[in-house]
Amino acid sequence: MSEPIRREDVASPFCGIASDDLTIEVSGLEVKVVSNGDAVTQRGFETPITDTQPRVNGKEVDLAIAVAKAADLLRASSQSVISGLATDVNGARAVMALADKSRAVIDHYASAATFRNLLVLQDTGWMTTTLGEVKNRVDLLVVVGSDIESRFPRFFERCMWNEESLFEQDIASREIVFLGKAPSGDASTSPAGKQAEVMACDSVDLPEVVSVLRALVAGRTLQASQVGGIDVAALSKLAARLKVAKYSVVTWAAGELDFKGAEATVQTVCEMIKDLNKDTRSSGLPLGGIGGETTANQVSAWQAGYPMRTSFGLGYPDYDPYLYDSERMLAAGEVETLLWVSSFDADVVPTEGARDTIVLGRSGMQFSSEPAVFIPIGTPGIDHAGQVFRTDGVVALPVQKLRDSGLPNVADVLAAIEEEL
Repeated sequence: MSEPIRREDVASPFCGIASDDLTIEVSGLEVKVVSNGDAVTQRGFETPITDTQPRVNGKEVDLAIAVAKAADLLRASSQSVISGLATDVNGARAVMALADKSRAVIDHYASAATFRNLLVLQDTGWMTTTLGEVKNRVDLLVVVGSDIESRFPRFFERCMWNEESLFEQDIASREIVFLGKAPSGDASTSPAGKQAEVMACDSVDLPEVVSVLRALVAGRTLQASQVGGIDVAALSKLAARLKVAKYSVVTWAAGELDFKGAEATVQTVCEMIKDLNKDTRSSGLPLGGIGGETTANQVSAWQAGYPMRTSFGLGYPDYDPYLYDSERMLAAGEVETLLWVSSFDADVVPTEGARDTIVLGRSGMQFSSEPAVFIPIGTPGIDHAGQVFRTDGVVALPVQKLRDSGLPNVADVLAAIEEEL
């Protein structure tokens, strides 16, 4: 057996912060993370290949036959939805082209969380920052309602406890406060052993807690002594710390804000940040991007002028965040053909409800019902090169090909389906 091929400074397409310092070993089709990995990146890189042949109605066929069948289903469909959308930039561009040709609706599988942010951005705007700004400037980080360590295991290592900053900041002096959920591990603890402060409350109480914090930042006087189990005096001290910080950052993961009023909570946080900027510097940092959601929305925005939940049924982009919610459409029986794209995670399988389902998915997918068409596709950053946007949307990070699996990429398969149409 030949020696494994070692790759240094590999970028991860699986974590929203796009860590680009991984060391990978490749032995044939086997990929192993040997340094700087975490639970998210190791699972992403080390998922084995078990499917290599397309299937139509459960029977293995050539790729050309599967492509032709997918085109037939889309051609005959009066209402098609292209969802999942876990792909890279070129894959997302191909989705847009096929949606335009087939008059389909486009939506991402994680858009319920994404729209907790987007609806606020569209309604009142926000002031947000980048991972680089956090790394080099932050002195106080407030984490709202999110255990970001579980979703972004290396965020604190790479953005908070980095060895140096561009502006000679004393990194050890940085402070972290969790408002709502407590951290699940110790990644937020500084290298010197300074632990984050935790002001815990239940998720259902978070809207009220955040509203009180904003009122205190604005200088309001409150009669209540507690809110959500947190002393108002403690919130008042946090408000004072935010007002004197040189560069505070308030961060949240919308995927964890799954409670009634989550959008209003995000909006309250964003309005509080605007209030803080009257006298000091403060920014928001919405964290997401896992599963290509940032990539899909960026590509949709520059090509259609709208984010996900856009229909091409009228011959032009028609955006409606309620009407074109793919989960709602599937539950209501409105979808004839669902084309599901999932190239990063074999566990991200299509939602039931369509008459016919076409899946372009990562090898190893397990279905409760066999789709009409299944085409195993390669993963960006492993089976082919590509670009993926990180969570802050300002950098499309190049990811490289690590092995020769023979699996086609999403862009090529969708282009072939479009040509058949």
